[in-house]
Order: sequence, then structure tokens, then C-alpha cells
Amino acid sequence: MKVISSAELRNNMKKYLDTARTETVVIQRGRTETFVLTKQDNLPEDLNRAISMDDAILRVEEGMREIIKNKKI
Repeated sequence: MKVISSAELRNNMKKYLDTARTETVVIQRGRTETFVLTKQDNLPEDLNRAISMDDAILRVEEGMREIIKNKKI
């Protein structure tokens, strides 16, 4: 495990992404925030089904149009 500052990560992004393939990289940001960088081979199922915000808005708008259309007599 390596512990680095956020500035160190910013200055050496490729190095630490490569390192995260084989070990955990802990990023300390200031005194109160800590983040963990690790490689993840398989994304959770929810991320595989994720849609963009624009897609979500379009689907909601389509649904609202369908509701309005079905309420007409």
C-alpha cells in the first residue's frame, strides 16, 4: 500500500494508475479527506446498466408524453 498526497497524484497520474493495478494507493487530501485508488476488473451490475443524465431526462419526458396522451378522451 502506498500513501500519497493529492498533489503527488496530480503530478504523477500515470505512475499511480499503474501502481494501482497491483496495490492499493491511498490519497490524502488535506488533513480530513482520504481516498483509495484500486483497480477494479468487473464493474458492478448497476454501472453496466447506467445511463447518462440526458438519456434519463429523455426517458422521463417520453413517459410524461405517454401519460398525457393516454389521459385524453
